[in-house]
Amino acid sequence: MQGTHILNLVRILILRLMLTRPCLRASAIDLNIDDHASIKHVASQLASDLVSFYRGNHTGDVPGNLPDPYYWWEAGAFFGTLVNYWSYTGDDTYNAITTQAILHQAGEKRDFMPSNQTRTEGNDDQAFWAFTALQAAETNYPNPPDDQPSWLALAQAVFNQQAARWDPTRCGGGLKWQIYAFNRGYTYRNAISNGCFFNIAARLARYTGNSTYADWANKAWNWASGVGLIGPRFQVYDGTSEGNNCSDLNHVEWTYNNGVFLHGAAHMWNYTNGDETWRHRIMGLLEAQDIFLSDNATAQNVFYESACENWDTCQVDQFSFKAYLFRWMADTVKLAPFTHDLILGRLRPTAQAAAAHCVGGATGTYCGMQWTTGVYDGTTGVGQQMSALEAIQTLLVESVAGPLTHQTGGSSKGDGAAGTATSDKARDPSALRPITAADRVGAAALTGVVIALVVGTAFFMNEALMVSDCGFRSGFVWRDS
Repeated sequence: MQGTHILNLVRILILRLMLTRPCLRASAIDLNIDDHASIKHVASQLASDLVSFYRGNHTGDVPGNLPDPYYWWEAGAFFGTLVNYWSYTGDDTYNAITTQAILHQAGEKRDFMPSNQTRTEGNDDQAFWAFTALQAAETNYPNPPDDQPSWLALAQAVFNQQAARWDPTRCGGGLKWQIYAFNRGYTYRNAISNGCFFNIAARLARYTGNSTYADWANKAWNWASGVGLIGPRFQVYDGTSEGNNCSDLNHVEWTYNNGVFLHGAAHMWNYTNGDETWRHRIMGLLEAQDIFLSDNATAQNVFYESACENWDTCQVDQFSFKAYLFRWMADTVKLAPFTHDLILGRLRPTAQAAAAHCVGGATGTYCGMQWTTGVYDGTTGVGQQMSALEAIQTLLVESVAGPLTHQTGGSSKGDGAAGTATSDKARDPSALRPITAADRVGAAALTGVVIALVVGTAFFMNEALMVSDCGFRSGFVWRDS
């Protein structure tokens, strides 16, 4: 009973916050989504504001780290956005800090497991840095000095280590969320960790032409589908626990979980020269995006984070999820051209809506999270800025080559044995920093308490229309399966 009272209180507080939030109005930045010069100009503004959050190039700070409240995995994603920015615009303003950050955070073993992060690092955390290295390889981002690991080798190191962590002892396979048993969430098998592994394998298969990577990509997809993380209508669910042999699913859907599988599937379609199975999967994942698309009359086909955005319950990590979806959708346009019209039909209105909500901060171009309401939500942050920047710069997708391979001009040299010299068990946890109360408990998967609050709040909001002093907002209908 006490838990019911607490949940009801949470519901009331959330609604009260929504009803009393001040109506913030400002003039939107001027974006012409049909003019490449305008897109690049706006992207330059947003990139400058994004980099203002970074302190790792300052004396006494650590290259590649973001300040609180941002965690290590999001720093990896941050530099992936800057690699994308360079690729789309040709502006190399931030290349020096980006290269410095990636190489510094590669760590002592050149595998994105630096000793100051390993204590709390999960498979998904490691993978997001690998994504940035892969982006660098696929876009011919300037190669590092000869005495440093190549972009491709860094991604191969992560793949090799994660393949060695594949665990068939329960649930028939898959990756655990966490790497070490002493980390919270070790028995949770989440979509993002397994989707990241699938994605890396698919991209390495296409880039190198090595069928071993493709075999692993197929294995990872089949496991995720078989256990139910990928649903019958291509919904991608948050995760499942080993406790019941992965038979119980957390049905929360996040934009980046859809995107990570979509992107990998597009690489596999391209790698297989148009296999119909992969085409079917790509289209299924695109259809499953309906849950993330607004049907508001003034925001048709604009993306939003449907699991948390309408109730203002999104947390720091979740502010950034849309950034990766847009990044991966744009690549999908180049990898699987049959998706062009459908994807651009979603990215274009989303970019326009995002720009309209970049009105905050000292410059007047810091971006908010919620783009479907017609009102700036008053927030700023790394995730919000990355999401808006990625949405806008993807409109330049038709002017770039798309992800390269060794056969199409990719210049990054690989190392198939990267990451195999030191196993996880060989690392000495006593050499790592102690766990503190502020340590991260995960990249994105929800704890049971948060799940209960989200689902409970969703049910409550289903029964009410949300009205603010800024005007009418339609109620959100929770979708479970």
